[in-house]
Amino acid sequence: MVDTVEENFTPEIIAFCCHYCAYAAADLAGSMRLDYPTSIKVVEMPCSGKVDPIYILQALEDGADGVLVAG
Repeated sequence: MVDTVEENFTPEIIAFCCHYCAYAAADLAGSMRLDYPTSIKVVEMPCSGKVDPIYILQALEDGADGVLVAG
């Protein structure tokens, strides 16, 4: 039996971003009208160090295909 990969699969990614670093970069990208996939959901955090592992597990449990923690 051969597994088939869905050609139109778009992973849902939750990005926990530090307010002063990664979120500022994402905000700048928006200001510059740069496109990034709508399947990436950005969550602003006071600091990437404040991302509790339970947030990551909850995002995955709620259906996210991946989680990014960016500082």
